[in-house]
Amino acid sequence: MSGINLKKLSQELGLSISSVSKALRDSYEISAETKKRVLAMAEKLNYQPNPFARGLRKNKSTTIAVVIPEIANNFFALAIDGIQLVAQKKGYHVLTYLTHEDFQNEESTIKHLQGGRVDGVLISLCGDTASVKHLIDLHQTGVPIVFFDRVPETMECPTVTTDDYESGFKATEHLILAGCKKIAYLCVSGFLSTTQKRMMGYEAALEKYKIVFDPKMVIQCSNDNIANVALLRKLLARKNRPDGIFASVEKLAISTYYASNEIKLKIPQQLKVISFSNLRTASLLSPSLSTITQPAFEIGKESAELLFRMIEKKTFGNRIDRVVLKSSLIERNSSVKK
Repeated sequence: MSGINLKKLSQELGLSISSVSKALRDSYEISAETKKRVLAMAEKLNYQPNPFARGLRKNKSTTIAVVIPEIANNFFALAIDGIQLVAQKKGYHVLTYLTHEDFQNEESTIKHLQGGRVDGVLISLCGDTASVKHLIDLHQTGVPIVFFDRVPETMECPTVTTDDYESGFKATEHLILAGCKKIAYLCVSGFLSTTQKRMMGYEAALEKYKIVFDPKMVIQCSNDNIANVALLRKLLARKNRPDGIFASVEKLAISTYYASNEIKLKIPQQLKVISFSNLRTASLLSPSLSTITQPAFEIGKESAELLFRMIEKKTFGNRIDRVVLKSSLIERNSSVKK
């Protein structure tokens, strides 16, 4: 039989819809014998509860949205794992939207989510998000929003981030202590909170060790990997080239490896590299990549738990939660002192 719903299941059993529903929910009002009978028939007929129908009865969609800029970045893949774990325990579905680092995609996605399509939104901003009007509009409809990793600085909403400033400082200090004097900072977008805070940490470390900040050592890259390799190849081939690279995102570290290989520049003998990265294969690269590794799974999990507290109205008054989790510096061969 196909298309078995609660009504058809109750007809097959000769029980009321209410009794069958309570039996499936393991209600104390239904005897153990009846529950056993209902479950056996549900299994025989391959009955699958309709979460959307149940959500409509409760005026909920039982669905949350996750809006992320890309999936190729291992950070976001791990964060989604953490979100999914919490959502499944809550009986919720997760809809994942990719903005592909494009503001117009992000704006149209957020507009699509208005009007009760989801019970809450988890979002990490795309690289060129300069205006948050679309996010303010969504917030004003009453949809709970939690920002994670890439967060706006101008909205009073809950956020879950890592210690970007401190980690930026540690990464730069690590290169300095390994002997680097000219450290380039590679970034994708100046709009992002992560870019700004990591760069502030970079500048603070230079200042501590009395290294003059050179704005020409801040390299604005793009989302085009081929263009990034060409840009870095030119940077690393010049006479006054950097002897250290601090990549704010992992794809720029990979581009550095490609560029170095093309001009026969040896890592770490001639160039030391460290990057923010959750790349599972970082230890397998040649040489293995030193990383600032974010607790991506925990960030996703914490973000989802915070969102569900808001959905279930378990927040504390008007308090705005701002959770900061610590990242770890993992030294590997790309930055060892020779």
